[in-house]
Amino acid sequence: MNLYDLIFYLFAAITVVSAFFVVTNRNIVYSAFFLLFTFFGVAGIYVLLGADFVAIVQLIVYVGGILILLLFGVMLTNKITNVEIKTGTINIYPAVIGVGLLSGSLLAALITSKWKTFPTEAPLPTTASLGTILLQQYALVFELLGIILLIALIGAASIARRET
Repeated sequence: MNLYDLIFYLFAAITVVSAFFVVTNRNIVYSAFFLLFTFFGVAGIYVLLGADFVAIVQLIVYVGGILILLLFGVMLTNKITNVEIKTGTINIYPAVIGVGLLSGSLLAALITSKWKTFPTEAPLPTTASLGTILLQQYALVFELLGIILLIALIGAASIARRET
């Protein structure tokens, strides 16, 4: 096991643990903050897999846009910050049995499989070539998409400001 594997397992552990806390936490603000760590973990895994452009898009769109919007929406709404999410414990035993069976079968398949590994080269970064293509060949389309998104943002803000 080399350093690359350790970093991959670190990002995977961050992603899984924070996703667990997103699902199980009763406070929606804490869940949103744990969702931030989940998105960072997934972006780190994308970087390690050689999909650097997807990782950057993950950070910009999900962390920079959607999650910040979610946090502002939750924090600016007074009534939603103190909402306790009620869950029933009626279905917990079948859920535990189902998760245990699924986890056991996945673990058994993981252990008994004969994994074939092949040495490969490190993936090359793709952001430079994608940036060149976006800013040279598709510059007009890229600018038009930005204008369309700005118009959609202005429309959403005007709809949200209407008082009924």
